[in-house]
Amino acid sequence: MAKKKTSVSQSYHEIVHAPITNQLITDTIEKNYMPYVMSVIISRAIPEIDGLKPSHRKLLYTMYRMGLLTGNRTKSANVVGQTMKLNPHGDMAIYETLVRLTRGNESLLHPFIDSKGSFGKQYSSNMRFAASRYTECKLDPFCNELFRGIDKDAVDFVPNYDNTMQEPVLLPTTFPNVLVTPNTGIAVGMASSICPFNLSEICDGTIAMLKNPKISTDRLMDIIKAPDFPGGGIILYDREQMRQVFETGSGSVRIRSRYNYDKAQNCIDIVQIPYSTSIELIQNRIRDLVKEGKLKEITDFRDEIDLSGFKFTIDLRRGVDPDKLMTKLFKLTPLEDSFKCNFNVLIQSTPRTMGVAEILREWIEFRKVCLSRELRFDLAKKKDKLHLLLGLAKILLDIDKAIRIIRHTEKDEDVIPNLMKGFDIDDIQANYIADIKLRNLNKEYILNRVNEIEGLQKEIAHIEDILSDELKLKALIASQLTEVKKKYGQPRRSQLIGTDDIEVYEEDDNVESFRANLYLTKEGYFKKITNQSLRGNDEQKLKDGDSIVATMEADNRSELIFVTDRAQIYRAKIADFDCVKSSQMGEYVPAKLGMDEGERPIMMNVQDSYPEGENLVFVFENGKAVRVPVTAYETKGNRKRLVNAYSTASPIVAAFYEKEKEPFEIMLVSSADRAIIVKTSLIPVKNTRTSGGVTLMTMKKDQVIRACLANFEEIFENTKGYRKLKIPATGQLLSDKDRGAEQLRIEP
Repeated sequence: MAKKKTSVSQSYHEIVHAPITNQLITDTIEKNYMPYVMSVIISRAIPEIDGLKPSHRKLLYTMYRMGLLTGNRTKSANVVGQTMKLNPHGDMAIYETLVRLTRGNESLLHPFIDSKGSFGKQYSSNMRFAASRYTECKLDPFCNELFRGIDKDAVDFVPNYDNTMQEPVLLPTTFPNVLVTPNTGIAVGMASSICPFNLSEICDGTIAMLKNPKISTDRLMDIIKAPDFPGGGIILYDREQMRQVFETGSGSVRIRSRYNYDKAQNCIDIVQIPYSTSIELIQNRIRDLVKEGKLKEITDFRDEIDLSGFKFTIDLRRGVDPDKLMTKLFKLTPLEDSFKCNFNVLIQSTPRTMGVAEILREWIEFRKVCLSRELRFDLAKKKDKLHLLLGLAKILLDIDKAIRIIRHTEKDEDVIPNLMKGFDIDDIQANYIADIKLRNLNKEYILNRVNEIEGLQKEIAHIEDILSDELKLKALIASQLTEVKKKYGQPRRSQLIGTDDIEVYEEDDNVESFRANLYLTKEGYFKKITNQSLRGNDEQKLKDGDSIVATMEADNRSELIFVTDRAQIYRAKIADFDCVKSSQMGEYVPAKLGMDEGERPIMMNVQDSYPEGENLVFVFENGKAVRVPVTAYETKGNRKRLVNAYSTASPIVAAFYEKEKEPFEIMLVSSADRAIIVKTSLIPVKNTRTSGGVTLMTMKKDQVIRACLANFEEIFENTKGYRKLKIPATGQLLSDKDRGAEQLRIEP
């Protein structure tokens, strides 16, 4: 009987309703997630001490095996196909790796691949590379320094993914490539970002460390001055920040673009940009600023990249100072950018974040092992050759005897034993002698070969001497570094400028200066009116039931503070507000400054500085008041909002600004229609912003302060009876006339 076929719905039903097995989340992470994490960290994203990721190493070694270190260029597609024997990823992933290593892409100070064709550019995301079938490549001669000693057992080899061939675990680089080649990678839970340094400086620094392993950071920083980026640019050099990078491997490097001003064309030509940005990001940012009206100095900008190299041109309006404009662009666009350093390197399959000195120490240990293995390989080869030549020297005494032994031996298998017996030599030497061609069995040939013995013995003694003396091994490493520097060293591309020598963009430099009249209303509306607009039209339009609570004159470049009824202070620039006419209601401050719902300003003041001796005066409903120095509100950063500006133990009634040695009188009016007038000098100063203050006016249990005025003389005719010289004080009952005036003016 035929089996019934299982339908798709049945299979789905079985999967969905399969029994659930309980498993601890820690077990799931350990068994399922951790192997993936370690694979990404070790096999993909983090470079090792040779400065290469596995994808780089597999590609370069494949090209080395293809003979591309000395041969002609071949199609990139051919290299990609061959690399797939070591790298099981797709051809596009391999080709993208190849592109970054080429001279044409300009990503590296010292490219590993000599290229022909279009390979895109590191500084542009839109300039794409051509397909691999169109481009050609070979290894650059610089790669000799990556592979020196690789065929002499300098490094370990492991099987590839299908166990059909061998590949190196590391490349035996003769210089600290890990600090010369830039590398970035994102693994799982960690990342690596290594900036490039100048090859000559790195070689000099490594030689100095070989001579003095305990070299100080300051001395090392004098030799290896700073990173050196392929795209050049100007590094804003801060020695303390650079020290952090050298010591910890973490920090950031600020880079500015380099530019020239063409006076004849009135334009700025930017010829180098930071390594961490692209021309498209710069263009997009400038375009946005022009649309927002923040770059009125520019008439046009364009990409002028051609065969001669990078060039980005900005056309200026007549009369614009190019240096000031560039200072502004450095502040507002990626023309100044930062490279975030995170020197995370795999050391024996363990990721470690290290500073420059520690990386160099690890590389020296790595190089000592590679060079020792290479020397031992040479030593073994030379000893084997010496052993053969010593056997050959023995037959020099009687060549005829050797010929006679071979000629009179009846069986082929007896030739070697007879030679061993006749000349007292071993099996290896006998085989070597037996394999010599008949034409070479002459005295001259044998003498020439035997004369090599003395040279070999000296070479063997020299190698053994180096292997037995660590100082001599270090000296050999240093000599190789000197050779690399002499052969491939280049001048610095990135210029260094001290942070004290640069001009910092100040936004006020581009803000128009003029006098303006400022108004704040009770409902929270703000007006900025120029003197010219105000002339002959001082009647202000207000919302029904609204009134002006603050009026002052200031420069358009000044800053304002707004104290609100929610114990918060907001900072704003006067220039951020638009000029209006008296016939307009103005801008709504809570919306403009992003205040909380229902929050409103109760006081405004021009605050360009925070001098000692000046105070903010707060009066609360419970009859208490406090003076807080304005220095308590000064902050280092450019904070727009400051919370906990005053005590919230009782609702705020009013806030005032008291200038140095200029106390003034305030009038407190209670809900029981009683009032007192006191000088602000009677109120004690408290350095704590949230202090509750002291009682000014004594009241019964259910009474509160409902108004506090500084302009009370504009409302009341006779105020003598309300003045108090000591606090706390009992309020004087308002007269009928004063009560009427107060109700008319305070509660419209």
